[in-house]
Amino acid sequence: QVQLVESGGGLVQAGGSLKLSCAASGSIFSINAMGWYRQAPGKQRELVAGVASDGSTDYADSVKGRFTISRDNAKNTLYLQMNSLKPEDTAVYYCVADRADLSIATMTILDFHEYDYWGQGTQVTVSS
Repeated sequence: QVQLVESGGGLVQAGGSLKLSCAASGSIFSINAMGWYRQAPGKQRELVAGVASDGSTDYADSVKGRFTISRDNAKNTLYLQMNSLKPEDTAVYYCVADRADLSIATMTILDFHEYDYWGQGTQVTVSS
């Protein structure tokens, strides 16, 4: 089993930055692909950024150029650096992980609950 715990959310003004962290514990050797999803009020959960088994990354069009996903295997932690935040970025952000050797293309079509592991989420609120 793997446990994922997100942190780093909070309230920030538009144009500001936040860095989310996702600490993994347990059978972390089994993890390959990881990513960040978000769910805004009244909207479906969406993949924001993913890092595949081969290290390739991809982002939702709405965050390209503003968000950066990175992974520190030594610290068993996944990060999401969010810059130039907008009110529409307000959402609960979730970390996901999978044991499969997923490509980015596959990650973009998977439903949130199809991943092997996910965290409880961290709230990000961007004020205008």
